[in-house]
Amino acid sequence: MNSMNALRLSLSVAALLAAGSAAADAKADDAARQLATRSGCFICHAIELDAKGPEGLKPVGPPWKAVAARYKGAKDARKNLTTAVMGGTSPYNRHWKDESSGIAMPPNGVAISEADAAKLVDWILGLQK
Repeated sequence: MNSMNALRLSLSVAALLAAGSAAADAKADDAARQLATRSGCFICHAIELDAKGPEGLKPVGPPWKAVAARYKGAKDARKNLTTAVMGGTSPYNRHWKDESSGIAMPPNGVAISEADAAKLVDWILGLQK
């Protein structure tokens, strides 16, 4: 095989791998969105930073891209966010005060399993990529 054919073959393999990866990413994204929908997450949260809640107000909960940005590189982000999803957040510690209109997140253990919450948190943290 000459070098030009080898280059073409390498590029073809790379393109196929990239297409397969993109399809897998799209499938994972769709599964995460369905999980969030079934669990009621979109009632309070949006994905995009400029999303609006009811009557044009900020969403009740912070947009997930803001969550991903805030926790990017944080050592215990997955654990801490999964704990927050399952147990809720304190109305006395409003660390999303300027980015959401709600005061606290209720516990969600009745709406989602801890394993599914961790999957959702992984997807949310990956939105920053």
